[in-house]
Amino acid sequence: MDKHYLSPLFSPQSMVVFANQPAEGGEPLPPHAATLLRMLEAQPFTGTITRVDMHRSGTLADLAHMQADLALVALPPADIADALELAGHMKCRAALVVGDGVSAELSARLHEVARRHNLQLLGPNALGVQRPRLQLNASAVGPLAATGPIALVSQSGALTSAILDWAQHNGVGFSTVVSLGPHTALDTAEVLDFLASDSQTHSIVVYLESISNARRFMSALRAAANAKPVVVLKAGRKSAGNAAAQTHSGAMIGSDDAFDAALRRAGAVRVHSFVQLFSAAKCLASRYRPVGKHLAIISNGGGPGILAADWVQELGLEVGRLSPEKAQALKPRLAPNASLCDLINLSADAQPEHYRAAMDAANQEPGIDGVLVVHSPRIGVDSLAAAEAVVAGYRHLSKPLLTCWMGDATVIEARNLLSNSSIPTFRMPEAAVDSFGNIASFYQNQQLLQQMPPPLSSLAQPDIEGARLLIEGVLAERRTVLTEMESKSLLSTFHIPVTQTLLARSPNEAMMIANQLGYPVALKIDSPDITHKSDVNGVALNVANAVGVRDTFRSMMESVARVQPKARINGVTVQKMACKKRGRELYIGVVTDQSFGPVITFGSGGTMIELFDDHAMELPPLNQFLARSLIGRARVAETLGAWRGAPAVDQEAIEQVLLRVSEMVCELPQLRELDINPIIVDDTGAVAVDARIVIGHATSQSDAPARHYGHLAISPYPSHYSQHWPMPGGGEYLLRPIRPDDAQMLQDLVQHLSAESRYFRFVSNSPKLSPAMLARLTLIDYDREMALAAILKERQTNDSGETVETERIIGVSRYITNPDKASCEFSLLVADEFNGKGLGSRLMLSIMEVARDRGLKEIDGLVLANNRNMLSLMRKLGFVVQEFPEDEDFKLVVHQL
Repeated sequence: MDKHYLSPLFSPQSMVVFANQPAEGGEPLPPHAATLLRMLEAQPFTGTITRVDMHRSGTLADLAHMQADLALVALPPADIADALELAGHMKCRAALVVGDGVSAELSARLHEVARRHNLQLLGPNALGVQRPRLQLNASAVGPLAATGPIALVSQSGALTSAILDWAQHNGVGFSTVVSLGPHTALDTAEVLDFLASDSQTHSIVVYLESISNARRFMSALRAAANAKPVVVLKAGRKSAGNAAAQTHSGAMIGSDDAFDAALRRAGAVRVHSFVQLFSAAKCLASRYRPVGKHLAIISNGGGPGILAADWVQELGLEVGRLSPEKAQALKPRLAPNASLCDLINLSADAQPEHYRAAMDAANQEPGIDGVLVVHSPRIGVDSLAAAEAVVAGYRHLSKPLLTCWMGDATVIEARNLLSNSSIPTFRMPEAAVDSFGNIASFYQNQQLLQQMPPPLSSLAQPDIEGARLLIEGVLAERRTVLTEMESKSLLSTFHIPVTQTLLARSPNEAMMIANQLGYPVALKIDSPDITHKSDVNGVALNVANAVGVRDTFRSMMESVARVQPKARINGVTVQKMACKKRGRELYIGVVTDQSFGPVITFGSGGTMIELFDDHAMELPPLNQFLARSLIGRARVAETLGAWRGAPAVDQEAIEQVLLRVSEMVCELPQLRELDINPIIVDDTGAVAVDARIVIGHATSQSDAPARHYGHLAISPYPSHYSQHWPMPGGGEYLLRPIRPDDAQMLQDLVQHLSAESRYFRFVSNSPKLSPAMLARLTLIDYDREMALAAILKERQTNDSGETVETERIIGVSRYITNPDKASCEFSLLVADEFNGKGLGSRLMLSIMEVARDRGLKEIDGLVLANNRNMLSLMRKLGFVVQEFPEDEDFKLVVHQL
């Protein structure tokens, strides 16, 4: 019910500006200070502004009696700390330090001052904030932008200025502009958190250069992308791989690959150029979003349409086609020369009504997900009339529409009409297809966003303690690279099938082992110093007899000693050849990214793995949907079906190995790199033939406690908080953390509440929750908040007389961590029929226990003063009921945890 904690920064009612007046004949104002003051004076801010010169505005005691929501600081670095101290005494709740040149050491001091005064600090080294609807230009990036639905968050002041200048001449407006800089206290994640709940923001564009805390960034990005489209442009896209990597995965995967995987999982869209940034944002902010990747192309000529179709295939999309029935019905309504084979080519004789007829047909075709209309100017053809027909048809369209009016002088008026009608329009067909690709990616990534897997799958329980003991033993020997046998042993603790492998230290041992295993066998050098065995002639396959084993052992040892004389050699491993004659060689790996932690990779395996460079990536934890999606993104997926006479492989076996690797990543924070290469898969299953694992001492990638999987960028579903409780009068209910797929059950709970109960919980009589609110309440960040749902199973008889089991939510308790990260605010909702049966007490005690486990010290909440039953429950649970000074209609209830 409270406003967002960053409201004083982005929606202030009053501001105090700290900017010293230059002495007569002295140094002029710093450029950023002069620009800020000029921008503040250029438009009438709806609130109040007070100017403070710390050297001339009276005593500190006088100044401390002033009050304001937001303090704007545009001072030399030496004066900033004093200004923040004064802002804290003036009860300011937010501060914005505009300018640059503040060192990391001084920044740390400013952060400490802000924490001490509970100031939300944007800066130092920031260029400020614009809120056009409020006529607020607290920035040094240029004139106030036009009002619009897009929010811009940029880590570069120069790029922010360039974007605003570009937007001014391209009809792009903004709800919010935020220019961040290095060493700022409030980072991109916290700004995204505010924008996710800002009703004036319909889509968000972000320019990134670096990420300070991946877990917090992913949490905020997922929350924002769940509420509205988010488009990200990141600098430093081309980066070299890790030359020191000790596995194939580590050598092939760069940080940019991990960033792509992270954005997909967060439900956001990544673009790679400045122009694409706003093209994507405009398309995503339009009325409709696609539910697939089939784009129908309507053109008045073959060449432009073919260019568009070629680019569709280049991006991995598909050309949307009319069914034979729809094409036959459309044909009489078009010019005689029109062609409906693949493209909808209206021909050079196309008239405005032909565009409208083709759009209607594409709109009614279920196999089409979006429509692109391409128009090239022709002598005797009215481009404006064609655009008017498209605008008229757009009103009846239920699918995304993009347009491309090629040319310049003769189509300017038509292009302006399309833009003013909120129809995305482009100059070239490839750019239009790019934009559809972005919104198609948004839909696909939103599916990934909805996945909330637990750290452990539903497969057989792994031997986690055995795995930890093995790792601790290796680390105790001051080693970080596991031998092949140790690597396979670790895989076996998580039930990943491996070939039996035994170590031989002499030719005779190798022969005895081979005789026991049976021929043919494979011999491999065993050394912690050799990453790629084949490079040193350290692999021999299909050795058929004992003599071959003996001779191969000797020649292998000699070859390795010659090629890599300083390598430590443990011996040679012997294993029976995997009997999968028509199997596919794949690889599954793990690499640890500097920002996002562990990332799981999948692709083609074998000795030419780097040459093929076929890899797809996903952040853990995985479930079956995510594992299947990961497999489908790799090029090798095309060979997993029936292929060249070989039967289709057991894809479920691959999925299970990926789930097992995900379990390893979640439960073993010591894991740094992993290669299973090759893992051979056929129609009977999968087996890991070779493996190499690199470990290190456990470190957390975030400030989350280790028991909460702090080494992962995405918090897993906290299934350990699930528990069964008895229901008064018989039966039981399940109390578990809420999930995204609970949205409909939560809606049903709210709709069946009495008007009084709805008002007590939401201070509203609305009979249902909006889709945005439902998404906000069910797809949550388990690091920052928790919601426990009481699930009751019921048996009902359907219309056919069959007994079916259904589930429904009968109560929800929730907390959200406050900005101080030490306390939280709770809410409670119980179905009317279960009031007074102990369910509310159980929900509150359980959510308090979770908050306590998460390290929080205090839980509080606002309760309507006339909600006597709720206040009685709070007193019974030990809460202290206090007056709420800001609104006498509420009581503040507080409990120390």
